[in-house]
Amino acid sequence: MILLIDGGNTRVKWGVVDAGRWVVEGTLGHQDTARFTRIAAEHRGLRRVFGANVAGATVASGIARALDGVAPVPEWLAPSAECLGVRNRYDDPSQLGADRWAALIGARALYRTACLVVNAGTATTVDILDADGDFLGGLILPGEDLMRRALAGNTAQLPFADGEYVRTPRNTADAIRSGCRHAQLGAIERMFREIANMPGARCVLSGGAAARLAGQLAIPCSPVDNLVLKGLAVVAGEASSNDAAHPSCAAERTIHTRTEE
Repeated sequence: MILLIDGGNTRVKWGVVDAGRWVVEGTLGHQDTARFTRIAAEHRGLRRVFGANVAGATVASGIARALDGVAPVPEWLAPSAECLGVRNRYDDPSQLGADRWAALIGARALYRTACLVVNAGTATTVDILDADGDFLGGLILPGEDLMRRALAGNTAQLPFADGEYVRTPRNTADAIRSGCRHAQLGAIERMFREIANMPGARCVLSGGAAARLAGQLAIPCSPVDNLVLKGLAVVAGEASSNDAAHPSCAAERTIHTRTEE
């Protein structure tokens, strides 16, 4: 039984997996990492804690403190040049976010076709994975809510708008909501053009804002809950992968066991 952790920009998602079976999943705020003590106590027998962390050293240290004495020391995924059939074509592979790397591995385990791997949360990441398993590059842009906050905080007359998404907005609140939504949809659909002619190409969509985007994308779309956690499970050997026997995999499962303050 292992505890998987996705330390994101605003929340920490977690899940417990036992012999490939998802036992439970949950979400915590950054300020609530002390609750991992109770989570570990409720799932005695954890043999490993494995995660991806982009939330910074303070969150990682809080998790480590909470688990000290009740669970194994957390291990953190570090992006590498290759893992489980996914090849990282970033200029510097180590600079890719660990959450994006885990999501790419998760998508590869689920689908063998070309994928646009999208994680829509505080930030939206849009990454191209071809049918051969090559990560070709991707985008990072503010998420929809962050765009709305930026307008409210940096303009004199525009509020933080709780409008509705409509095709032809006729009031300011709807115009802001719809404009930010269109920015998300447009970035995703434009990037999908890079793989649209590849057989079976699809958008693999995850993240807290995925539900509001899925029904409005004009491209083949496969929503997947907690794709980062699913990718971590694959790397940890707790879920099936089409490339589980890849000869370079063991050498490329690079982890950090400590995050410095």
